[in-house]
Amino acid sequence: MTDTQKSHPSGEDRMATEHLRSSTSNEIIDQEFMGPDAPQASGLPGGTTAEEVTAAVVHGGGVWKDFRRRVGSNKAAVVALCVIGFLILVAIIGPFITPDDPNQQNLRAVLLDPFTNGHILGTDQLGRDILSRLIVGTRVSLIAIAIAIGVSMVIGVPIGFVSGFLGGRFDAVVMRVNDALMSFPPLLLAIALVAVLGPSLVNAMMVVGLLMSPRFVRLVRGVVIGLKEETYVEASRSIGTSTGSIIVKHILPNTLSPLTVAVAVTAGYAMLTEAGLSFLGLGVQPPDASWGSMIREGFLYYGRSPWLGIFPGIMIAITVFTFVTLGDGLRDALGREERKE
Repeated sequence: MTDTQKSHPSGEDRMATEHLRSSTSNEIIDQEFMGPDAPQASGLPGGTTAEEVTAAVVHGGGVWKDFRRRVGSNKAAVVALCVIGFLILVAIIGPFITPDDPNQQNLRAVLLDPFTNGHILGTDQLGRDILSRLIVGTRVSLIAIAIAIGVSMVIGVPIGFVSGFLGGRFDAVVMRVNDALMSFPPLLLAIALVAVLGPSLVNAMMVVGLLMSPRFVRLVRGVVIGLKEETYVEASRSIGTSTGSIIVKHILPNTLSPLTVAVAVTAGYAMLTEAGLSFLGLGVQPPDASWGSMIREGFLYYGRSPWLGIFPGIMIAITVFTFVTLGDGLRDALGREERKE
C-alpha cells in the first residue's frame, strides 16, 4: 500500500470503521430502550486495520452526517418525521385554527353526535367542542414530552458521561444508585411523588423525567466506555492529542446518534405516562384539555357517547406509534452497514 493510499483511506475502510463505532451504541440502545428481544448489530469482522484508524481520525465528524443520510433513506422514519412535524405545527397554530373555544360550555348542546350542528367530532358532557379540545390537547401533550425528555437528559447525560469517562469508584457508586432507582415501578413511584408535590402538568412531567433519567445514564455511560476503548481513540492518545480534543472530536459526536434514537423511543413512553397520570387526575387540571383527561371524562359516558374517549385514544395511539416507528427507523439507520460511498 502506498503512502497516498494510507493518507486517503478507501471507502471500504471508512465504512468498516463507522460500523465499528455504531455497534456498541446499537447494542446498548437495544438493551435499554428497544427491549431484550431486539435484533443485535453485528460487530466488525476481521478486526480493525491501521487504515481504518486513520480514516476514523480524519473523518470523525462524518458520522452524524452519514446518520442523517441513512435516516432519509428509511421511508417509515421519514413518514414518522412528517407526522411529528404536522403535530408540532398543529401545536403551534392550534389556538388560531380551533373551530370553537375549547373551554366554552354550552349546556344546550351536550353530548352531540359527530357532524351535528357544526361540531365535526361532537361535543362532551359540558357542550364543549371535542375537535377544539383535541387540537389544544396536542400542544399539551408535546409540551409534556418536551419537559420529561428535557429533565431526563439534563440529569442523565452529564452523569452518564462523567461516570463512563472517569470510571473507578465514582462509576461504581453512580451505577449502584442508578440500579436502585430503576428497581422501583416507575408509574407507581410517579403517582406517589406527584401526589406529594401536587397535581399539575409540570410537576407530573418533571417526575417522569427524573424517573427516566437512569436509562440515559446507562446509555451514555455505555457508549462512552465503548468509545474510550476504540482503536482510533487510542491512536489519538498515542500521538499526543489532549483529552479535551478527544472528547470534542471523537466521543461527543458519536453520542449524538444513540441519544437521538433514545429520545425518539422515550417520547412515546412519556406520552403514555402523561396520559395515564392525567387520566388519574394527577396531570393537566380542568378546564385545560389533554388527551388523557379527555379519556377520563369520556369514560363516564362511554355507553352513551363512546366517541368522547375514542377520539383522544386514537390520537394517543397514533402519536405513540409514530415515535416508536421513528425510534425503530433511527436505530436501523444507526446500525445498518453503509453499502455505497
